[in-house]
Amino acid sequence: MDKRILDLEAKGCFDFFWNEANTDKNSPGYGLVRDNTAESNRDMASIASVGFGLSAIIIGIEKKWISYEEGYERTLGTLNTFLNNVEESEGFFFHFLHMETAKKFEAFYDCASIIDTSLFLNGAVTSAEYFGGEIKIVFELIFKRVNWQKYYDQEHNMYFMGYHPETGGFGHWDMYAEQLMQYIFGVASPTHPVPKEIYKGFRRDLVKYGENEFYHSPGGALFTHQYSHAWFNFENIVDEDGINWFDNSVKASLAAKQYCNDNAQGFKTFADSEHAWGLTACDGPHGYKAYGAGPFHPNCDEFMNDGTIAPAAAAGSIVFTPKESINALNYFYENVPELWSKYGFLDSYNRDVASNWVSDRVIGIDKGATLLMIENYETGLIWDLYLKNEYIKKGSKMLGWKNSKLVTS
Repeated sequence: MDKRILDLEAKGCFDFFWNEANTDKNSPGYGLVRDNTAESNRDMASIASVGFGLSAIIIGIEKKWISYEEGYERTLGTLNTFLNNVEESEGFFFHFLHMETAKKFEAFYDCASIIDTSLFLNGAVTSAEYFGGEIKIVFELIFKRVNWQKYYDQEHNMYFMGYHPETGGFGHWDMYAEQLMQYIFGVASPTHPVPKEIYKGFRRDLVKYGENEFYHSPGGALFTHQYSHAWFNFENIVDEDGINWFDNSVKASLAAKQYCNDNAQGFKTFADSEHAWGLTACDGPHGYKAYGAGPFHPNCDEFMNDGTIAPAAAAGSIVFTPKESINALNYFYENVPELWSKYGFLDSYNRDVASNWVSDRVIGIDKGATLLMIENYETGLIWDLYLKNEYIKKGSKMLGWKNSKLVTS
């Protein structure tokens, strides 16, 4: 199994986060990272992209792509931007920001985002543990400001998906998806905690595809089985119901590969090779879309596929399916050369449209999941740092998560 592709792709991912940031130290938006590389979005930053980017800086230092001093300065500056300049509500930040002003990007979300704030905090946590000192102090100030109670619907025992100060919360995190990190942060908050019972509030829908039975997420997009795992190592963790979320992601990843291999809807992209697989939220011929593998939940037609494959889907599952993921990345590199760019793989491709469509951009969250999972597969670095944090240890303990090796029958 040729693993050289991992170094090439990891360096490309890192270069995106390092180069596509606001590097003007006099700018209110210093340290913000672009959401994607499309020319039409040059002014749009993503706080989730920043979260992945903060952890990327650590990887860059360890691999000697940048110096410790360079990484420290960029990290401290970024966190100070979030403490002092980034527009927020109850401590939650808006998903998309203007790169220069650090104010919400008006063309998109009109309320602060709990999930994207959590992704940012994941990167900030790893920074706090890696650098310590002033960086950890600034992280503490940011974290303690977040009012998790504002996004808690006590009546339904769930997080709201969004919250308007004028009208209150709306939507719910009512099913298993990428939100596990939110429960850790929420129950461990020293200032605005939510009850540990919130972890019991979302549905666990057990489904089966082929030989794999697992708890499904809406639409079956693989990022939902990856994002919390990019920082928290669930491999030997079971909850009070005996669920091992790492094992669940293994099965979901294998099911997603099998779904593509089955060529369920006759797509040319899927039929090219057994190694051509990877369904997740990504750029597509008709815009950004969350592609996924069946079986689908009712009313999830928007997740149905059109033949688009994203390398990040397979790469982000490398800790779950190392052989299958590495084979997929090598296949893309050798057989879809037009996918390669200065930042590694472009976001996606599709053989089922007349032009043999290939995305013209990379997207920060896809590059982030790829980079962190490759590093965790090779060294466990990000996992180790994250699990050193006092809030992560406290939160996981409060939720009843235990090391399966220490649990007796």
